[in-house]
Amino acid sequence: MAMQVGAKQDGEPNSEMNTTPLIDVMLVLLVMLIVTLPPQRQVTKIDTPQQSPEVLKAEPMKLVRIAIDFDGAVYWNGEAVDRAGWEQRMAIEAKRTEQPEIHIEPHKLAHYGQVAAVMAAAQRSGLEKLGVTGGT
Repeated sequence: MAMQVGAKQDGEPNSEMNTTPLIDVMLVLLVMLIVTLPPQRQVTKIDTPQQSPEVLKAEPMKLVRIAIDFDGAVYWNGEAVDRAGWEQRMAIEAKRTEQPEIHIEPHKLAHYGQVAAVMAAAQRSGLEKLGVTGGT
């Protein structure tokens, strides 16, 4: 902006340049430049390891689902078991050479104490692959 010396009288032309149209034109040109640029097509060759046939033939990992109902009932792969029953089964699964994945599925109204008791028993028995999944 230029400095105006003296008082401006009515009808006198404005001596300041309006830069708004210039900025608009520059923005349009910038957008056109960005749109017309070719996309970058750089290719990086990566040598990834290939799976051996033995790995592909391996049997899938065993999965144990422990469901905890809203009233505290515990289900081991759909079968209702009492506390001594699931603790004994956890001890048996922990002794295996390849431990199964344990998925604990608590009901949304299940008491936290019951869920914590199942998780603590799994930890005490030595199970390492433990997860809590979305319950019903």
